[in-house]
Amino acid sequence: MAGDAKKLQPIIIKRIKKGGHAVHGGAWKIAYADFVTAMMAFFLLMWLLGSTTEGDKKGIADYFASPLKVAMLGGSGSGDSSSVVRGGGQDLTRTTGQVKAGEIESRRSTINLRVLKAEQRRAEIARLEDLKRKVEQKLSGNERLAMMRSQILLDMTADGLRIQIVDEEGRPMFGSGSPDLQPYMRELLRELGGVLAGVPNRLTLEGHTDATPFPGGERGYSNWELSADRANTTRRELLAGGLPEEHVLRVLGLASSVPFVPADPRAPANRRMSLIVMNREAEERTLRGGAVPVEPDLEAGAEAETPVAPAPSSPQTPIR
Repeated sequence: MAGDAKKLQPIIIKRIKKGGHAVHGGAWKIAYADFVTAMMAFFLLMWLLGSTTEGDKKGIADYFASPLKVAMLGGSGSGDSSSVVRGGGQDLTRTTGQVKAGEIESRRSTINLRVLKAEQRRAEIARLEDLKRKVEQKLSGNERLAMMRSQILLDMTADGLRIQIVDEEGRPMFGSGSPDLQPYMRELLRELGGVLAGVPNRLTLEGHTDATPFPGGERGYSNWELSADRANTTRRELLAGGLPEEHVLRVLGLASSVPFVPADPRAPANRRMSLIVMNREAEERTLRGGAVPVEPDLEAGAEAETPVAPAPSSPQTPIR
């Protein structure tokens, strides 16, 4: 019996199947796929960061810092309920970055400001041209002032309307070596004061003399003091004619440093008074003590131009 039981015991054979991937199997493929996916996500993140403006980045950072607060304020504050982050863009396909909320309004405000300044400049030029015509009409309508037409020069400069009153041989504006006005000059200045009071522009008054020195020399009372005294005398007569005192921005005595006739420093025409009705740019340049940025001319087809400094020493043609 024992022999039969032993003879009936089953025989089990174990066979081991060997293959080419006995050690790792296919697990490396899964790891490689995960690596490629991670790299794709990394490069996608880099592209998004590169095409996002600083405003959008700040909005995203604020969202993750306090998501509930940004979610409550995002729709109502930006005026666009479809934007999750306040100030964020909508078109993710843009390659030049998203436009910040308010950036378009800022650009529009800048353009509107430039257009406004251009309109103000054109209106100011028209006002000065009208002032020039009024001065000419005032001279034509007064017989006594008409006698001085050859001594009054009007021209438009980069600083505004310039009115120059020059001496003629035998017809000076002031007494010799004195700041005392001649009667006809007093009448002229008072008439000009009434006309200039009609514009809001401020004035620069410049007194000029010829190069004839005083007997006492430059260390005593000289052409510098004389030109300044004559400019202040002119200012007082303009005020007496109705010009508001706040319209006078500065009074200068330039002696013979800027001759009207450079070839003849002692010519009578070098003795003159210059009244400059300043435009806005010249006034700002004077108050700031430096140059004023020039805004581009926004008229159709117009190019931005740099103003050319006036040349006070060049002779002007008298109005006839």
